Amino acid sequence: MANHKSIYDNESDMYEDMIARQPDMLEIIRDIRSVEGLDVLDLGAGTGRLAATIAPRAQSVVCTDVSSAMLERLDQKLNNLSIPKNWSTCVADHRELPLADASVDLVVSGWSICYLTHSGIEDGPKQLERILQEIERVLKPQGTVIIIETLGTGTTTPAPPDFLKSYFSLLEKHYEFSHRWIRMDYSYDHPQQAVEMMTFFFGDELAARIKEHQWSTVPECAGIWYKHYK
Repeated sequence: MANHKSIYDNESDMYEDMIARQPDMLEIIRDIRSVEGLDVLDLGAGTGRLAATIAPRAQSVVCTDVSSAMLERLDQKLNNLSIPKNWSTCVADHRELPLADASVDLVVSGWSICYLTHSGIEDGPKQLERILQEIERVLKPQGTVIIIETLGTGTTTPAPPDFLKSYFSLLEKHYEFSHRWIRMDYSYDHPQQAVEMMTFFFGDELAARIKEHQWSTVPECAGIWYKHYK
């Protein structure tokens, strides 16, 4: 299995090139909560796949991540958009956010919270509780949380990894998040390009499936969990 921490710290450009092959998520987010004029926290912002679409429309965006390399790549990406600099970056842990109480209208988190809450983490449920407590602390009244996680790469319908099922169940049954799923396929020019650009992150098993099916479009499903707080 790929060492994702090492990738985030040392191969942010390759990671950005890979996720740039997926569709924009702005309309998915807007369907849950309009971002226009809001103060937004992008939790685990990575190279800015969500921030890049939100920042041109929001009042402000705070982007946090544990990897400074990813945030440096995010800054490069957003600077290239030539928009007023209404975003800031901060190396921070989800469980201890450097934000004031009741300071943001919307929290978005894409493919990030799972690293602290999957079943391989001994106290994953406690970590999720801490993260959601911090999120609720920084949210303004009537704020919204949107969490995006994988439901399977190389699959056309949701097939959540076993190690994430308990986390997803807690979001839905204990914390009462609403849930939907979408396709987030990667689009390449040809199957060999897909193999070359995805193996470093997903490993040889997915590469073999791409070759077997000759996929230039690699299917992926994502789950969207969201909650409007009072």
